Amino acid sequence: MFGLRASVMKSAIIVPTMFSQQTRNTFILRRRWPPPLHKKGGKVPKMKGRHFVYDLVEDTSVKKKPDIRIVLNQFVEGVGTTGDVLTLHLNKAYENFILPGLAVYANPENLEKYKTYEKRPLEENTHSSPFVKRTMDCLHRLVLRVTMSNSEPWTLQPWHLKASFRKSGFVVPESAIEMPPVQIKGPDPNLLDKEFYVTVTINKKEKVHVRCRIYHWAAGQEQLPFEESYWKKPKQPLIPEQAEVLQKFPYQNE
Repeated sequence: MFGLRASVMKSAIIVPTMFSQQTRNTFILRRRWPPPLHKKGGKVPKMKGRHFVYDLVEDTSVKKKPDIRIVLNQFVEGVGTTGDVLTLHLNKAYENFILPGLAVYANPENLEKYKTYEKRPLEENTHSSPFVKRTMDCLHRLVLRVTMSNSEPWTLQPWHLKASFRKSGFVVPESAIEMPPVQIKGPDPNLLDKEFYVTVTINKKEKVHVRCRIYHWAAGQEQLPFEESYWKKPKQPLIPEQAEVLQKFPYQNE
C-alpha cells in the first residue's frame, strides 16, 4: 500500500506556483441594498445575499493621474530657462525632465531655491527665449532666395530681404536685418551663381548670419530657368570679405 502511494506521488505532475505581485489598485464600491440598522444593544439582523451585491463607483487604476509641477534647473531648448515652472503629465515630467536631471519637483524648498533666478539679470550664455536656439539653427541652414527684377534698376534694401524672408516662412522686421558692407545693385548678370550673407538680430540680442542669393525674375521668355535643389549647390562669394564666413555654412546634401 505504501509502495503504491509512493509511486503515485512520484508520477504526479508538479504545477509551479503562480507568481503574484501586490498592486496599488483601489476599487470604491457601494452596496446596492444597504443592510437594515439595529438598535443599540439589540440583536444584529442576519445579512442576506442581496446585501452582498455591490456597484462599482470608481476604479483608481483607470483614473487619470493629475498633472504635476516641476522647476527647470537649467536652460532647455524649446521649453524654458532656469527657474521656469512647468505643469506636465506625470510620466512626461518624470521621463523627460526629472530623470535626465533637467528639472526638480516644484515643492516649497525648490521654489524657494530657484525663485531668485526671476530677478537675476540674464547672463551672457543665457538665451533670450526658449526657442532662440532652434530659430538660429533654422536660419543658419537657410539659403534665402532674393527675387529681384531683371529689367528695372534696383538697389538691394532691407525691405527686399524682409519680403524674401516672409516667402520662406520667417517674419523678420527691417530693423533686425544688417545689410552687407557694400551696396548690391542690379540687374547684373554677374550676381548670378554668387552668394552673400546678411546678419539677423533676434530679440535684440542673438545674431545669426543668413546666406542669400540673388535671382533675376522676368516675365515671358526672358525668365531664367528654375534651378532644382539650388540650396544644395555651393556658390562663389559675392563679397570677398565674407568668403571665410560663407565657407562655414552647412549645405543640405541629403
